[in-house]
Amino acid sequence: MSEDADISELLALLDDEYARAILTETSVEPMSASTLSDRCEASLPTVYRRLERLQKCDLISEQTTLAPDGNHYSVYEARLEGLEVTLDDGELTLEVRRRDEDVADKFTRLWEGMR
Repeated sequence: MSEDADISELLALLDDEYARAILTETSVEPMSASTLSDRCEASLPTVYRRLERLQKCDLISEQTTLAPDGNHYSVYEARLEGLEVTLDDGELTLEVRRRDEDVADKFTRLWEGMR
């Protein structure tokens, strides 16, 4: 995918009200898709579609959480820390700053990817 396509895709995603709401909510604390559905006033399928697009752009991370009853579920947390758009000499550039992932989360993602 070209740099221009990446910029276009990212800007289109951030133009979406549900994607912005998900990023805003998950910047405070990790949340399940169900909680995001309630907080963002969006259907669960809409939330899952936006989460997939946000993950593809590496703006949100997914962790597995163990519930008290022994079941597990996913929670999502924003990785986007900042965004800067610059127009200089006819060139548009986009700088995305992401939060660093916890080492344990990186290991878990690596391990789950190997299974």
